[in-house]
Amino acid sequence: MLQGFNPANQDIKVYIDGKLLPRGEAKVSVFDSSVQGGEAVWEGLRVYDGRVFSLDAHLDRLFDSAHAMWFQGIPERDTVVDAIKQTLEANDMRDDVHIRLTLTRGEKITSGMDPRLNQKGCTLIVLAEHKPPVYPESITLATSSVRRNSPMSVDSKIHHNNLINNIMAKIEANQSGADAGLMLDKDGFVSEANGVNVFCIRRGKVRTPWADYCLPGITRATVLQLCRDNGIPCEEARISPSEFYVADEVFTTGTMGELTRVRAIDGREIVNKHGESVLEKVQNLFRELTRVGGTRLV
Repeated sequence: MLQGFNPANQDIKVYIDGKLLPRGEAKVSVFDSSVQGGEAVWEGLRVYDGRVFSLDAHLDRLFDSAHAMWFQGIPERDTVVDAIKQTLEANDMRDDVHIRLTLTRGEKITSGMDPRLNQKGCTLIVLAEHKPPVYPESITLATSSVRRNSPMSVDSKIHHNNLINNIMAKIEANQSGADAGLMLDKDGFVSEANGVNVFCIRRGKVRTPWADYCLPGITRATVLQLCRDNGIPCEEARISPSEFYVADEVFTTGTMGELTRVRAIDGREIVNKHGESVLEKVQNLFRELTRVGGTRLV
């Protein structure tokens, strides 16, 4: 599965530190920390009919991540919200929109690793694109040899831009002909896919890995809450790859693709052996929530 270029995004304007710049002029300094050391945190947001879905939860995680990385000169929450609003209005965007919201440690006075070289405050970037959910109706996964990093290295609770191990897993998936790489933890239990959280359903129960190694995604949390609110059994657990192989249904969650069915893992077809589709019920509940929920900005 490869995203294509959408001509509707040819002339978009990108917000960078108070300026709305044409796509071709939207750049950061070579001294910016995102270039120097990959020091940035980010969020993916989706817009439905002028409403940004789960905006507060995404902003909470953005500011938590920035605080955990000891960013200084972080913009106020109202400033970030206003930047998103300005960007949507400047691009006349209301629906089927994905926003990449990025906060870097900012520009350094000279090259170097020391955060004390960052004396100008953070760099705020709002990149909004016309982008419906990117996945097809169903996808395939291939288990990666690249392990999801633990809190002993770069903690996945920080939504940072250091995505090299995820990208390596995606490269392996590409080479094997799968749509995404299924990443395990150090003990061989499933963590997440390279860019999305994963769920399995068996005998009516919805299950997802504990967020020990994986990112505790916003869409992931929404699905768990929808299940609890609607009497659908659900749990977080340590789940092995073989349990995913024999599940009745498997799906992924994420802002970019919403809820997507997985039809096969490592060549094993996912076969529903125990009745009606629970996934379809959860998808309908999620779709209804996005129809009415969110923070209206445009």
